[in-house]
Amino acid sequence: MNPNGNNIVSKPTEAFSILIFARSVIGGLLMGLANLVPGISGGTMLLAVGIYPRFINAISDVTTMNFRFTSISILTTVSTTAALAILLLAGLVKGLVVSHRWLMYSLFIGLTLGGLPIVWKMLKLKQKATFAYCFIGFLCMALLAYFQQAPTSDSTVGSGFTMLFLAGIAGASAMILPGISGGYLLLVLGQYVHILSAIDNFKLALKTGDIASAIQIGFSVGLPVGLGVATGIIVVSNFLRLVLDKYETVTLGVLTGLLLGSVIGLWPFQETFSPEIGSMVKGQIVTETVLTELDVADYPVQYFRPTLFQIVSSTGCVILGFFLTSAIAKFGIEE
Repeated sequence: MNPNGNNIVSKPTEAFSILIFARSVIGGLLMGLANLVPGISGGTMLLAVGIYPRFINAISDVTTMNFRFTSISILTTVSTTAALAILLLAGLVKGLVVSHRWLMYSLFIGLTLGGLPIVWKMLKLKQKATFAYCFIGFLCMALLAYFQQAPTSDSTVGSGFTMLFLAGIAGASAMILPGISGGYLLLVLGQYVHILSAIDNFKLALKTGDIASAIQIGFSVGLPVGLGVATGIIVVSNFLRLVLDKYETVTLGVLTGLLLGSVIGLWPFQETFSPEIGSMVKGQIVTETVLTELDVADYPVQYFRPTLFQIVSSTGCVILGFFLTSAIAKFGIEE
């Protein structure tokens, strides 16, 4: 409970209204789309549409065996919509990001910034210290965006049970925490290539009927990663619920800073380029064989000087994204 007597997290008697349903659907849709775009956090999208505190509350309820109808409904709606967005739009979004990265990133900047009015209303700014908390969150995201530009390597990191378990925790944390990209955390831990390769090999084993290999991959990779994801969801969601409940102003201030800072890593005027032989991409050394097999979506990116048309178009996409997300705010926040 915050000093003003407002508690945005714990509302056991709150009904699953049409407004909450609408936010859950839109939040799940944007969360699914965010997971398809490199460097964008699904948690950021949930925060932007104003469903984030309830989403954390719902996960915490379910993981502590408190099966309230509202919590189950929010989790089901968000996860189902996100899964449908990924399944139905993966090819389209991937193609747009590869061929029109600057337009897509501009749109996501607008979608992210459009959530500020909602979060600002949640904050109910009455303490000057809130701005300091915002700055801390913003600085954290600025530093993360800086380090994301640095090359990462997993060529010397093992992929045993412990590392895969930690990778699962990192992935779950990135799904829940605003502004944090799961792909980047997996790169830092050195498990990005290993996990993606395991997924491809698992699908290939199922397609060819090699059940023994599929089971082996499931136990050696799927089990530790799955346990890590479950652990991360339980620990992170309950921790966030605790701090939102006891330190609401501080937590929301930091989250607002994370929301603002997340747009730094989405600077739109960047383009992919073919990597050189011997360079490092996605944790592996590029050889002629690797280069022929490397997906264009995994190419490194570099900044470029935009034309006037690109600047105007990018600004238009930012405004469009801002309008789409902020339009949800007219539903109001029932806090």
